[in-house]
Amino acid sequence: MTFPNQPGAQATGVSRAFPVAGAPGWCNVVPAMSNLEQSVQFLKGVGPARADLLAKLNVGTLGELLFHFPRSYDDLTDLRSMDKIEAGVLQTVQGEVVEIDGKELPDGRQVAKVVISDPKGKCVAGTWFNTMMFVNKLHYGQQVTFSGKPKWYRDHWTMNHPRVQVVNEGEAKLEVVPVYPLTEGLRLENLREAMRAALEKAARDVPETLPEAARVQRAYPPVEQALWQVHFPETLPQGVHARRRFIYEEFLILQVALAVRRRGVRDRQLAPKLSTTPQIDAHIRKLYPFRLTADQDRAVAAIVKDLASDRPMQRLLQADVGAGKTAVAVYALLVAVANKHQAILMAPTEVLAQQHWQTIEKYLAHSRVRRALLTGSVAPKEREQTLNAIRAGEIDLVIGTQALIQEGVEFAKLGLVVIDEQHKFGVNQRARVKKLGVDPHYLVMTATPIPRTIALSVFGDLDTSTIKQLPPGRQRVVTRWQAETQRERVYQRFQEEMKKGRQAFIVCPLVEESEKLDLTAATELYEILRTGVFKDFRVGLLHGRLADDEKRQVMTDFRERKLDLLIATVVIEVGVDVPNATLMMIEHADRFGLSQLHQLRGRVTRGNVAGECYLFAGVTTEEARQRLRAIARTSDGFALAEEDARLRGLGEFFGTRQHGLGDLRFGDLLHDFDLLEMARADAIEIVAGDAGLRKPEHTALRHAVLARYGQTLDLAAIG
Repeated sequence: MTFPNQPGAQATGVSRAFPVAGAPGWCNVVPAMSNLEQSVQFLKGVGPARADLLAKLNVGTLGELLFHFPRSYDDLTDLRSMDKIEAGVLQTVQGEVVEIDGKELPDGRQVAKVVISDPKGKCVAGTWFNTMMFVNKLHYGQQVTFSGKPKWYRDHWTMNHPRVQVVNEGEAKLEVVPVYPLTEGLRLENLREAMRAALEKAARDVPETLPEAARVQRAYPPVEQALWQVHFPETLPQGVHARRRFIYEEFLILQVALAVRRRGVRDRQLAPKLSTTPQIDAHIRKLYPFRLTADQDRAVAAIVKDLASDRPMQRLLQADVGAGKTAVAVYALLVAVANKHQAILMAPTEVLAQQHWQTIEKYLAHSRVRRALLTGSVAPKEREQTLNAIRAGEIDLVIGTQALIQEGVEFAKLGLVVIDEQHKFGVNQRARVKKLGVDPHYLVMTATPIPRTIALSVFGDLDTSTIKQLPPGRQRVVTRWQAETQRERVYQRFQEEMKKGRQAFIVCPLVEESEKLDLTAATELYEILRTGVFKDFRVGLLHGRLADDEKRQVMTDFRERKLDLLIATVVIEVGVDVPNATLMMIEHADRFGLSQLHQLRGRVTRGNVAGECYLFAGVTTEEARQRLRAIARTSDGFALAEEDARLRGLGEFFGTRQHGLGDLRFGDLLHDFDLLEMARADAIEIVAGDAGLRKPEHTALRHAVLARYGQTLDLAAIG
């Protein structure tokens, strides 16, 4: 049995508070002279040479060795009679040695063959290449077991390199064998011997982090017993259950940290009550040139309830592409302004901040709301004037980038912060926003649907509102994965539509040509197309290396229909809202993740005409083929997010490491989702009864949480 998330030579960010000295999570609860901190070099059978090999696996102390878990188990307890053998399945057979043969092949290789037979005369052959060990070790008439995956060869069953055990006193010792991450020169037998010695010497020193009530409720063994069962289980289910105990512990530490942060914000901070009267509601809705969808109304209702409380709102607003999260955010911003408080909308990029500014300008064209745009490219004099006006309370609503939380930005009466997250702000970044020095309400938005696992981890400290429903009249985009032979036909389709007045995007993964990657670069393609097949059309170029004023000008020209075709990089992934643009071609689509492809094609779903998205890819992997088939098959962003996480892993999907939560050593958020949910429920219950983790039974858990997440999540409530 193999586990999906394996610790190995590259494993980092140990999430257990104990016992890996020097790794993230280590704290001084373990005594300085604990056996856990002793070098593995002095274990029986290790010595300097093997200690050097273990160091390549990030194992230097007994504590680190104890938590170097098996990556899989070989279950040798499945003893079968020879007439019940099943091809390709790990199993054990027992018999008498009836044939021993060893020879050298013409190519110089050595091959050894040993045949065992049962009382019925059925035989199984064991074959080993480049070793004569078993020819010399075994002898006729011995009772032995072979453990391996048999295959039928000519007229008999055979196992290549089976595990061999001599049967003493007529009874085989059947066991579950752990298989560890190894390095060249380190044998499994040597590591198992060292592991047993480490367990005997130091397992009792490992502190118990799990509260007894939670451990008993979940039927998990104590930590010392669990360590023995992980490394030397009597049965496969016992080893799996012990491992799940440590995965649960890892998740519980994370979920308690998030619950403490969430509870701390609500218990220790006071936010202004921002009420919504029927008059305010009616006035805001008049600003929209459309009616909100049912999903938007539900999100608004939840936000209105949060804002009316004196506890800071902490809400995540996630929406599918084109479902209208910005309209909901504007409602929240205007509620704050109506209550005579300032509000800010912060975006991760200047392009997106500009897009929000233009959208809000349309809504507020005839409004008395005083508003300003503040980004890094604002001229120093204009910036100083804006900062003075914000400080004096003369501006109600500010839209900008991270420039909004830099030095010198002071608000007179801040009531609401809206962060258009777009996967750029994680838990630790949101904590830093508190440098504003006040306790406003927080609304975090994302245009990329989030897998449930990430919602419970990266955003586990937030309430969640979801918008799936598209506005009336909004059309789904038709997506086609095209062969290279169809390129000219697609170009012709673009020409036909642009002659009718439509606009189009062509997206490339690179800005300039790369010698290392054979990808069509935006600048190269721009020159080819504007002088070639699209020479009769107005073609623009947009990428992240352009100066901010150049990017603004290109987007303005495209929005005002001064350009027919825009060659761009992923800078257009979010924040580009041009309803007249209905066509998109994505070059090297296999290089993008599903969620990114879904975001990109969302640029051609902004109007009432069905968009068209054409994917071109030189596919080389099965995973890439699965992604492209999925994006062509469905337009449900939430389904695609789950599929993307499954195919690429959550780290690739979202970059959880950059969001301050680090790597998980034992748990896999997708594979072990049931344990994540279990840990979350238990964490909420623990923190509800002991918000500061001050009870004696929570002391070890408190130390573990602080050691792992204290600084990342700013856990002053229990510090």
